[in-house]
Amino acid sequence: MGRPVVSASLPEFPWDTLADAKALAAAHPDGIVDLSVGTPVDAVAPVIREALAAASSAPGYPATAGTARLRESAVAALNRRYGIIGLTETAVLPVIGTKELIAWLPTLLGLGPADAIVVPELAYPTYDVGARLAGARVLRADSLTQLGPQSPSLVYLNSPSNPTGRVLGVAHLRKVVRWARERGRENGVVVASDECYLGLGWDAEPLSVLHPSVCDGDHTGLLAIHSLSKSSSLAGYRAGFVAGDPGLVAELLAVRKHAGMMVPTPVQAAMVAALNDDSHEQQQRERYARRRAALAPAVRAAGFAIDYSDAGLYLWATRGEPCQDSVMWLAARGILVAPGDFYGPGGAQHVRVALTGTDERIVAAVDRLAAEAPNAS
Repeated sequence: MGRPVVSASLPEFPWDTLADAKALAAAHPDGIVDLSVGTPVDAVAPVIREALAAASSAPGYPATAGTARLRESAVAALNRRYGIIGLTETAVLPVIGTKELIAWLPTLLGLGPADAIVVPELAYPTYDVGARLAGARVLRADSLTQLGPQSPSLVYLNSPSNPTGRVLGVAHLRKVVRWARERGRENGVVVASDECYLGLGWDAEPLSVLHPSVCDGDHTGLLAIHSLSKSSSLAGYRAGFVAGDPGLVAELLAVRKHAGMMVPTPVQAAMVAALNDDSHEQQQRERYARRRAALAPAVRAAGFAIDYSDAGLYLWATRGEPCQDSVMWLAARGILVAPGDFYGPGGAQHVRVALTGTDERIVAAVDRLAAEAPNAS
């Protein structure tokens, strides 16, 4: 009897399916403009690189809990940047990139076939993958009323949303927290809020689930997941952390110690520098704002409507046709985007356009789209 193949129970890796569209876009005479994946393209700030280099002589094992300096910096940054109060060092835990945490969170919490996990109807695929790895059931729902009598063990929130850029208002967030706590008296419902784009609000001001206006300063049952990939261009460093309920954080820490899930010491030092310096974060935000201001009108002029997209790094665009048709139409013009059905059935007529091209590539995309505008000569 052969060994079970875990990958057989997982969906095909979405970006592997874009090969044909990528080849078509790459054939453009002026080269491809790849706006399909939200991977940062801007240089890492010198203050962060210097901190990484200074800590590079690190022969010993790093602490799974993170250094005291890192945890202090995370608490201070969450307060300074997002108005989160009441956190202590023991309520913060560094992770090897937030995708890793999301993929393994159900398993780390001990969830399994008897548990249900709620993910947004349109969501980054890793929420679903993490549930599958744990053997749990997945419920896609944006409204708690959709769940009926079902009582999940874990509820994922994502605001600002990937892929849509939708921002959940304070009333919605408060309702979810209240509902989870009412259920939690018997079933221990955990709310995990993916807040990787929290600092990139454009037409709306996102709030953390840990903000006092949402949870009244009580973090019980709540986890907020934060990444430095977007705010500090540290995707290559795999630098993230989770914060919230100290009891849940302690549980995650205990399991991660056994599993050897440790953020490298030099990366922890780089995270301290990134969290302590707001100037580079603001400069990066301004870069994305400029790219959004250039790209959004061009997308609309080419015949697309943009839905939501109030925050984050993406434009959620549609021409009212199957998303794969839109992907190939853009690819024929050298622009590669992600089809909306990567993120759930509700994205079947949308594409996700990332703002993560260089300034030069964004200009190239704008010029190509301008040529398709109805009044173009």
